[in-house]
Amino acid sequence: MVHFGIGVSTAVTAVPDTLELAVQADQSGLDLITVSDHPYHADRLDAYAELGVLLGKTERISGLVSVTNLPTRPASMLARTVTSLSALTGGRIVLGMGVGGLWDDIARLGFAKLTPAQAVRAFEEGIRLVKMLGGGGDPVTFDGEFYQVTDLEPAKEKMPPVWTGSVGPKSLAVTGRVADGWMPGHAADWLSERYRSSRPVIDKAAVDAGRDPGDIVTVYNFPGRITAEPLARTRADDGRWMGGSPAQWVEELTGAVLEHDAAGFVLFGPGGSTPDRTAAARWAGEIVPAVREAVG
Repeated sequence: MVHFGIGVSTAVTAVPDTLELAVQADQSGLDLITVSDHPYHADRLDAYAELGVLLGKTERISGLVSVTNLPTRPASMLARTVTSLSALTGGRIVLGMGVGGLWDDIARLGFAKLTPAQAVRAFEEGIRLVKMLGGGGDPVTFDGEFYQVTDLEPAKEKMPPVWTGSVGPKSLAVTGRVADGWMPGHAADWLSERYRSSRPVIDKAAVDAGRDPGDIVTVYNFPGRITAEPLARTRADDGRWMGGSPAQWVEELTGAVLEHDAAGFVLFGPGGSTPDRTAAARWAGEIVPAVREAVG
């Protein structure tokens, strides 16, 4: 399956537009709606509070926090949040996980700063523990470096797929060992040097862990303009996608799926902005159906 989604704002001032855009995305047949997680900003909504409301107002679309700020959300409670949302929505949830990067901001919330090496170790522990706390089974006791639980009963709901936003080589290796998907950082796509140098790290770590690299999907945050007429150039001098007409988008995304094994795309506007309703309608009504048909 190829996932098609749309990224929406977490701004408090954008709430009415965000609610409308989520309903539009759901009714037009998109697969995913995503929000970011920056709980240290007062003008931003809490990601999981927002996602819960968006899923409550929709019927078919799945939700994803891209990506969960793990240092501010203890893994055992994150597991409870995600399995609860799964139970409430009939499984319409994907778990996005991140190492955490803005440590001064994280510290202002009252959480301890970790070194980069500690953060990666906590990231792997967190993913492992979260996966243990879904799907039923025997009570879990986990005595890790960063997380400890004692005789904790897992939720009966199956834990959803875990997609990461790994960037550095050590966190990329964690993705290969324990995650189910990867969303390249900085909106890098399948033609970027970031992808070419990063995906092999994931694949090697997967093989070393006895996993099939093909089981770890790559889903792209993909910003750009959707124009009425074709553009003379769809990529900038540095190779970054700028956008184009619906037909140009269809050609680009179809090639990404068939030639580069892309497993999904989340639409953003230019510069990572939230798409407006016109762009969202063209995405869902013209581009996505054509790509689905082309890739079977």
